[in-house]
Amino acid sequence: MTEVEVKTGHPKGLWVLFGTEMWERFNFYGMRAILTLFLVNSLLMKEEDASLIYGGFLGLCYLTPMLGGFVADRFFGNRNCILLGGLMMAIGQMLLFASASVFGTDISFATTLMWSALGIIIFGNGFFKPNISSMVGSLYPKQEKSKLDTAFTIFYMGINLGAFLGQLICPIIGDVKDAGGVRDIHAFKWGFLAASIAMLLGTILFYFLKNKYVVTPEGRPLGGLPSKNEASDFEEGESQKAVFSSTALTLAGVAFLALGALIHFVFDQNLIYTLIYSSGLTLAGLIVSDTSLTKIERDRIFVIYIVAFFIIFFWAAFEQAGSSLTFIADNQTDRNFFGWNMPPSMVQIFNGLFVVAFAVPFSMLWDYLRSKNSEPISPMKQAFGLALIALSYFIIAHNVKDLGNSGLLAIKWLILLYLIQTCAELCLSPIGLSLVGKLSPKRFSSLLYGVFFLSNASGYALAGTLGSIMPATGDKFLKAKEMGIDLQAVLDKKITLTAEQAALLSKAQISDHNPMFAGFEVHNLFEFFMVFVVLTGLAAIILFLLTPVLKKMMHGIR
Repeated sequence: MTEVEVKTGHPKGLWVLFGTEMWERFNFYGMRAILTLFLVNSLLMKEEDASLIYGGFLGLCYLTPMLGGFVADRFFGNRNCILLGGLMMAIGQMLLFASASVFGTDISFATTLMWSALGIIIFGNGFFKPNISSMVGSLYPKQEKSKLDTAFTIFYMGINLGAFLGQLICPIIGDVKDAGGVRDIHAFKWGFLAASIAMLLGTILFYFLKNKYVVTPEGRPLGGLPSKNEASDFEEGESQKAVFSSTALTLAGVAFLALGALIHFVFDQNLIYTLIYSSGLTLAGLIVSDTSLTKIERDRIFVIYIVAFFIIFFWAAFEQAGSSLTFIADNQTDRNFFGWNMPPSMVQIFNGLFVVAFAVPFSMLWDYLRSKNSEPISPMKQAFGLALIALSYFIIAHNVKDLGNSGLLAIKWLILLYLIQTCAELCLSPIGLSLVGKLSPKRFSSLLYGVFFLSNASGYALAGTLGSIMPATGDKFLKAKEMGIDLQAVLDKKITLTAEQAALLSKAQISDHNPMFAGFEVHNLFEFFMVFVVLTGLAAIILFLLTPVLKKMMHGIR
């Protein structure tokens, strides 16, 4: 530990938080890898419904950090919220284990257990996620804030080391097929059990090491009860307490209801997605209504908001990994990897593997550019990330263009997609976490991480919506053919189904029409992937053009 600290110049507490987050991400990403396949194969849901549940679940996981950040800043402190969140997530995974154990005898009870498990995990993640990120920023005194991009990139390596392990182990033991390609639908429970054990390990690690290592340079514990914060924790002249007038709180309540009605009834979003979008907008407005904010503080908060908006489009594209890309890996990909037929839920493992491989080189790159006074400011790095993810989908779109209904995508193209998306992620996600740490006033530290994660929540909600517009893949056409139905002719509206044929397709979870997006019909996988190219490409260009303005609003912070 000492040798590493000397080499990197980072406090030992960073490595404690690194390890804690690693096990938590093992738990989360391991479960995420097999969740949609469990919903479809064990709980017998349609892929479209599984994608919407997946997007809503991820979105709520990044909505509740708003609550967790508020509770930590005002009442419990970072440490207690991390421990509470860790225990809740471990319990939630055990309930998923129970759900995957009983579905064969009582699918209704298994489904109830699944909903209960996801609910507990959502709130557990809300208490855990913003507070551990906030503690990374708190490890560094104000004179060392320039190290935060590197620190969060190292921390991000912990996130993805855990993701890699979770996406390796949980699918190996939880997504099992026999030699004939038949899936063992009873094996999912072991993946969920492994995720629960990992979360318990992370919580225990933090509990025993926090007092020794997660401390200030003077040895004072970080992240304790807010009432024990000292004046030295704040910048000179900085207010130590937020000031919200009763009028601002009332207006926030009215705005929340009005936005909710608009989003639900006008934009036709379901209640979960409505809650995510309206909460994010309302909280963002409430924070800037704080009368204690100075102009510089308010400008910097607006930078966080602007960057967070563009990050929505990144996560909407990136999080296809657990839904549409997993279904494509399962149904229309040749997964032969050096003679081994890789489980479809494991294909996304390459993202975590590449982050572990490239996180340190990226942090070294930022350090080198900073030493040459050539380091791009954070919003510029994030524009690069958006451009890279657009490139990844452009490449995959052209490789699925001529597959037809029976062709298989070579696994190398999915691996290349994850490689490019990993570089995009390293330009955007840890840099965003670092940006919040640099720009946030101390009294809003955890809460602004909660707001920032609301952009993730909105992105995941949008990911669920976009994932649900994936057109039929090859397996659907094969199933329809076995029923004596020409699915392509049905989708092209050349034939009309009988009531019996429509019932057969519905039972087989096959849609009899192409999905629609923004008034356009999505006919094939090429058009599906080009949706992501357009969304992220435009976001990259606009954020790039806004960079000079954002630089001024950051008031000297890079």
